[in-house]
Amino acid sequence: MAEPRHILVVANETVAGKTLIEALQRHAEEGPIRVTVICPQNEPRAGFVVYADSRRSSADRRLRRTLDLLHEAGIAARGAVVDPDPLQAIKDAIHEYDPDEIIISTHPGELRSSWLRANLIERARKVTDKPVEHVVVDLESPRERANVLVLANQTILGRPLLDAIRVRAEASPADFTLLIPADAVGAERRLKSICSLMADAGIEATGHLGDPDPVVAAENAIHDENPDEIIVSTFPEQTSGWLRRGVIGRIKGFGLPVTHVIVTPQEADAAQEAVA
Repeated sequence: MAEPRHILVVANETVAGKTLIEALQRHAEEGPIRVTVICPQNEPRAGFVVYADSRRSSADRRLRRTLDLLHEAGIAARGAVVDPDPLQAIKDAIHEYDPDEIIISTHPGELRSSWLRANLIERARKVTDKPVEHVVVDLESPRERANVLVLANQTILGRPLLDAIRVRAEASPADFTLLIPADAVGAERRLKSICSLMADAGIEATGHLGDPDPVVAAENAIHDENPDEIIVSTFPEQTSGWLRRGVIGRIKGFGLPVTHVIVTPQEADAAQEAVA
């Protein structure tokens, strides 16, 4: 029996795109394949990065979603998060993995794809004699599973927010990214608690700490996670610093649907005590 063809996939924000998965499925229909996915990590677009590995964590979440989709399709796949320079990443991967062919996935057009603006496809073809295929992924097209960004801090464990997440999960298939700005004591503990609660409820969710400024944290998460919609939770207007600073309106300015969930201080305190 012939060895499976080894396909190297190079993708970043588009790594979990439906078009890329479908391209690999077409290759698999032609004969056995095995896939190695390399995902260069991003630099943040704005603000202060709280943890040095936050960019790697975002890339790792995208990569894990892709590997899960490939495994569900019966395609043997492994992956790695690599340094930001995609051409150097390709050179290193060719040396390490010796693939039979390469697929590079990008956004459509130079306006949206920094890789196309840098002529990555042509440059990659010059550094290897392996076939290089270019797959265009339009992340604005409908997806089988929506990606919902949940932004909250002290209200993250509040019952109204948990109920809103459950309602959204029941409405249609969705993955949730839970984001807490790292600007207060206990943020990491709250993040671990909410991720545990989501797992207990059978809801697919990952979580991370972001920039202390909630708008900057949301901007970076939109860049990294490409969500379809956002749920923002705050205290009521009379006690919410976020509302006084116009956070909801500024996040709506990013152009995504935003659901605002209010959690009272009493509800937040009760939730904290329940997981203590």
